Amino acid sequence: MELVPRDQAEVAAVPPDTRAVRKTRRDELSAFLKSRRARITPGEVGLPTGSRRRTPGLRREEVAQLAGVGITWYTWLEQGRDIHVSIQVLEAISRTLCLDGAERAHLYRLADVPTIPAPQFDEPVPEEIQVILDHLTPLPAVLLSGKYDVLAYNSAYAALCPGFVLGERNILRKVFLAPECCNPYAAQHEYLARMVGYLRAAYVKNLHDPVWTVFIDDLVAASPLFAEMWARNDVAFPVGRIRVIRNVVTGDIEMTMTSLSLPSIAGAWVQILTPVDEDGWIRLRALLEMTQEQRRQPWVRHFEQFHPEAVGRVRIPADSTPG
Repeated sequence: MELVPRDQAEVAAVPPDTRAVRKTRRDELSAFLKSRRARITPGEVGLPTGSRRRTPGLRREEVAQLAGVGITWYTWLEQGRDIHVSIQVLEAISRTLCLDGAERAHLYRLADVPTIPAPQFDEPVPEEIQVILDHLTPLPAVLLSGKYDVLAYNSAYAALCPGFVLGERNILRKVFLAPECCNPYAAQHEYLARMVGYLRAAYVKNLHDPVWTVFIDDLVAASPLFAEMWARNDVAFPVGRIRVIRNVVTGDIEMTMTSLSLPSIAGAWVQILTPVDEDGWIRLRALLEMTQEQRRQPWVRHFEQFHPEAVGRVRIPADSTPG
C-alpha cells in the first residue's frame, strides 16, 4: 500500500471551495474572451480599421455591438464578474468571435452553462473518419450522434443492419417503431432501456434545443414503450455489451458492442460490433461475401409474406454503399 504524506492526505480530504472554483472559472472566462477578441481584426468583421488602436483585435464595445448585447453587460462578463448569462447571448458571442466547436463548448463550460446546443450535422463527416470506419471491415461500425442519428457507417454495418441506413437514419425511431419480426434489436427491452438512459444523459446537455425536444416528444407520442422508459428518468452511458442482432438473411448473431467517444465531433461516438463466437463470424463472413441481390432476396420474401400491404411503399435493402 502506498503511503501518502499526512499533509497531502489532509489536503486531498478537503473538498474544493465552491466559491474559489467559481472564481477560477470566471478568471479563465475573462482570459479566454480577451484572447479570442484579440485575434480578430476589424476588417474581418466589416469594421473600419483605425490607426489609433492601442491593442490588437476588436474592442469590447465592438464585440458587444456585433453580438447585440449591452457594452456594460459584456464588459462585466469579460471582467469575470459573477453574472448569469443566457444561451442566446453565448451563441451571439460565439458567432461574433468566430468560435469553432471546441471553443464554443469551452465558453459554455466557463460560463457555468451546462447546456450546449447540439451541432447540426449538415456538413459531411470528415473523410478521415469514413476511412477509419471502412478499414474496420469486416467488423460492422457506425458513427452515431447523441440521439442515435446514423452519421456514417461502413459496408459491413449496412449489410448487417440495412434498415438503419435507409430512409430516416435514426436508430431509436427504427427500433421503437419497426415491426418486431424485422427489428435488429427485437425483444431486447433491457438493451432498449439502456439506450433510452443514454439518450436521457445526452439530453441534459441539450435541454433548450428544439430539435431534441421535438424528437423526444414525437417518440413519446408514437411509442408507448419508449414513453414508459423515458418516464423512468434513468440515465446510462454506452458500454460494451453482448447483444443479439437479428438479420433476415443470416438469422440471429451474438455481437459484442464496443463504444468509443469521438471528441472531434461534439456528442458523436463510434459503435463497433464484433461476433462473440466462431458461428457468428461464419454468419457475418457469409453475409459479406453475398452480392447485393443475394442479400436483397430474403428481404423481398420477408415483406411479401409478413408485410404484403407495405411491399409497394417500403424500400427493400439493396445498397450497402456507406454514407
